[in-house]
Amino acid sequence: MTNVVLKRSPTELFKILKFEGLASSGAEAKMVIASGIVKVNGKTETQKRKKIVAGDTIEFDGNVLEISE
Repeated sequence: MTNVVLKRSPTELFKILKFEGLASSGAEAKMVIASGIVKVNGKTETQKRKKIVAGDTIEFDGNVLEISE
């Protein structure tokens, strides 16, 4: 599990995937979210601009990101 500290809250889901290196670009991050393989708090998330706040957990490609401020 990786702890991610947000500089601005809320932050859009696709930006977190991009900045944490789980996607090579914003466009790639949006594609993987739209394909339904990203989970937020245990539920499949397809909203590319889903607002992520402290306490949320993101799961993608075997990685778990715990969000804090």
